[in-house]
Formats: sequence, structure tokens, C-alpha cells
Amino acid sequence: MPPPPDPAVLRGMPLFAGLDAGALADAVALARPRLHPRGTAVFTQGEPAAAGHALIDGRVKIVQTGPDGQQVVMRFIGPGEMFGTLAIFTDGLYPADAVAVADCVELSWPAATMTELMDRHPAIARNALSIIGGRLRELQNRLREVATERVERRIAHALLRLVRQAGRRVEAGVEIDFPLSRQDVAEMTGTTLHTVSRTLSAWESQGIVESGRQQVVIRKPHALVVIAEDLPPVPPPVKPPVPGRE
Repeated sequence: MPPPPDPAVLRGMPLFAGLDAGALADAVALARPRLHPRGTAVFTQGEPAAAGHALIDGRVKIVQTGPDGQQVVMRFIGPGEMFGTLAIFTDGLYPADAVAVADCVELSWPAATMTELMDRHPAIARNALSIIGGRLRELQNRLREVATERVERRIAHALLRLVRQAGRRVEAGVEIDFPLSRQDVAEMTGTTLHTVSRTLSAWESQGIVESGRQQVVIRKPHALVVIAEDLPPVPPPVKPPVPGRE
């Protein structure tokens, strides 16, 4: 088990924004730090929601499985983000799996403890509502995309969201800084692996993206924005006439 973090670690988390040093120390004292190796489950869909969670390091994939066995990637969780908390206040069951896609360190608070913390420090409850509201807006946007947009736009939107969340500038462009498979992209956008592979291959030939084994680099972010927003393509620059030639 990893040692308890310094309370200052929580200061940068949206869930604990605006809390004083005493409240942060209180939250750390009640937290349970845990390590999760890559590929292991933090929690499983359908099991009782025993705790709320906040990620300190690593990356977690939230994936929901339907009755027909089809999986949907709901979100990737990055450092500083909370997850699994909403289930505590609804039907008490986790609605999806949370799987470590990189080695992770997370803090968890038992459900009763999380409620106690929110009672003691109402700012935590307000912050949680704000975070949940933002996630709801994101899901509404994704639902609209699936219902109204062609698949290329959906894939472009998904990649741009991941760039905003976990983009890292590299020599070739902007790399999505965690393992991301084409199957993950398909499950985020409501399409098939074949369609994602065909689309990314076409974009690679145009120099827009570069993808390898669970790695995606956006070489031309603006070109991806043009696709996502269905903008007219940018015309190539017009070369000035050479003096003396007609």
C-alpha cells in the first residue's frame, strides 16, 4: 500500500478546490491509498459502490458493457479526477468497470466517509456537483454526436477531447499520453474497429495523424478540428507569379 499523500496533493484536485489546510488534512486522513497495476480493475460494473475514488497518478478507463456484451468507453480518467462517486448517491451499484490502463495510484473513501466529509465540508459536495454537471454535458455532446454526425466527425471529436485531456507535445505533433487502441476509439464513438482503422489509415496518408500499437499522435491538430467541426477545407496557398513569366 502506498503511503498517504501530502495534503497539498489534493489542493490541485477540482473535488477539493477551495478547501483550507485543515479540511485537506481531514480528507487525507480518511483516505485509503491504493496501487493498481496496469490491466487490473479498480471496481467492476454491477458491484456495490463501496467507495468514491480520486486518481493521483496513472490513467483509468471507464467502460460499460451492455446486455448484448457490447462495450462502450465512457471516459478516461486522468490524475486529479474523481470517479465512481455518483454511484454512492444513486442506486448504490457501480454502473461501469474502472480499469487501470497504466499503473495507477488512487485514493478511495468509503461511501459513509465520503458522505461524512461532504457534511463536514460542504464545498466538497458543491465541487462534486459541478464535476458531475460537466460530465453530464460531455455525455450529452457525445449522444448528439452519435445521433447526428457522420463517423469521421465523431472520431475526430473523440481524439480532440483526449488531446485536451492528455495531450503531450512531441516532435511529431501532439501525442495522446496513455495507451489508446483503435478498439478503444471504436468503443468511444459507437462504431466498429474496421471503420476506425480505415479512417485512421486515411488520415495517416494525409499526414493528419500517426498511430501505432496503442499510440496516437496528432500531427495536424487544425486539420482534425476542420474534420470535427465540418469546416470547409483550407485551400493551399497561392504561389505568387514569378517576375518575367507570363
